Order: sequence, then C-alpha cells, then structure tokens
Amino acid sequence: MFFDMTPLTFVHVVLSLVGIAAGFVVLIGLLTSKRLDGWTSLFLVTTVATSATGFLFPFERFLPSHAIGILSLLVLAAAIVARYPRRLVGIWRPIYVITAMIALYFNVFVLVVQAFLKVPALKALAPTQSEPPFLVAQLVVLVLFIALGIAATIRFRVDPVATAPISK
Repeated sequence: MFFDMTPLTFVHVVLSLVGIAAGFVVLIGLLTSKRLDGWTSLFLVTTVATSATGFLFPFERFLPSHAIGILSLLVLAAAIVARYPRRLVGIWRPIYVITAMIALYFNVFVLVVQAFLKVPALKALAPTQSEPPFLVAQLVVLVLFIALGIAATIRFRVDPVATAPISK
C-alpha cells in the first residue's frame, strides 16, 4: 500500500500520521495538565505541514479537502499564537486547547475518510461515504472530540512560564 504512493503522497501521509500520534500525546498532556513542549512542537509542525502539503496535489476545482485544509491552517495559526507569543496567558489558554483539538479532529476526520476510501472492508460498507457506517463513524469521532476537548479545556491549567500545574 505505501509503496505505490508518489513521494508527495508518502510524505503527506507520514506527516499526517505523525501529527495524529503526536496530537494524541498532546491531548493526554492537556488532560493531565502537562505542557509536553516537545510533543506540542512536533504536533503543530507536522499538522501545519500536513495541511500545507495537501495543497500541492493537482486539482481542477475547489474540493472539500481544500476547505478542511484552510480551516485547519486557520485554527493552527490561532493555536500557535496562543501557545507561543501569548504564552497561554488568560483567554489564550482555552483558545490554545480548543484550536489544537480542532486541528487534531480535522486530521482524524480525514483519516476516517481515507480509511473508508482505501480499506476494502470499510469501502464495501460505505462506497459513497453517505451510508450509515461512515456517518456513524464520523459522528462517534466528533462526539468523542467534543467530550475530550471540553475535558481538556477544563483540566489544562499550567503556569504559562513554568511546566508545573497551577496550584488551586
């Protein structure tokens, strides 16, 4: 499966999978009130690169994937500003958490789309991606991310300068 990809597709897929994996590590950090600076940088860089490389594929018209890419880059820009120049101070802490989780959700959303396109058993269940198995899978992912995003926003309370959680 990986060996019949173009180099661009291979790089795009690897960036996406690394971004998703790093994003889940960052999510665990948010839920446990840890900044995980290295994982956060890896998540943000690979997720920006995933969205950016998506625009390098040839196309003849604007596609839903382009809309997801644009939205992802917008929320990533907000997450990066909140995390670095604004250092998670005040309102920038929840802005960071919410936008980072939206960016991770977009990557997982696309992963589900690709799974239903490329995995024969899933493609058989939803060949046009308008069938109930696909819709249920995407609904489950959405609900899960909403719940995890709310929990992460509530639980992530760190000192913006240090790496220790803020005392309550």
